[in-house]
Amino acid sequence: MKHKSSREFFAYWNAKRGNARAPDRSEFEPSAVRELLADIFVLSYDNEAGYPFRVAGTRTSALLGCDLKDRSFSALFTGGSRSEIEEIMSAVAEETLPAIAGVTATTETGERAHLELLLLPFTARVHVPASLTGLLAPFEDNATKLSDLALTSWRYLHPPERFVPRALRKLAIARGLMVYEGLR
Repeated sequence: MKHKSSREFFAYWNAKRGNARAPDRSEFEPSAVRELLADIFVLSYDNEAGYPFRVAGTRTSALLGCDLKDRSFSALFTGGSRSEIEEIMSAVAEETLPAIAGVTATTETGERAHLELLLLPFTARVHVPASLTGLLAPFEDNATKLSDLALTSWRYLHPPERFVPRALRKLAIARGLMVYEGLR
């Protein structure tokens, strides 16, 4: 992580999760990350709606030029980056696997701006809509009204021993004899 805000938010998230794969959303105290709130957002885990914003900090809304509540997060990304960010967000939410990404965007004057995107999962609970949180921090102080976001790099942050791929997790649940329907 290159941006100071990303490191601070990840450290807070990491402390809240303890030995769990991710913390519960109810454990977060906004006052504990007061200085970061302007860059923090919360997304609904709803692939069909493009992962809409539940809440977005004032700086994030200002960077993107509008009130972001209920707007699609993945629609902010262009071309191939849109499907990539949707795949990353699915892994973050389903695998409880934090991710960090480098993002470029176009300013209203046509210049390139560079940002760091941190995506962090919450523990999934029964009867509670799944969500994830994150932080979008620009490296340039003069970045205003950004559009056409594109991924430049990304990686997952959990140590390998905590990573359990979806397929392996499903196989661990299915013990004993499994019957597959199909041809004879």
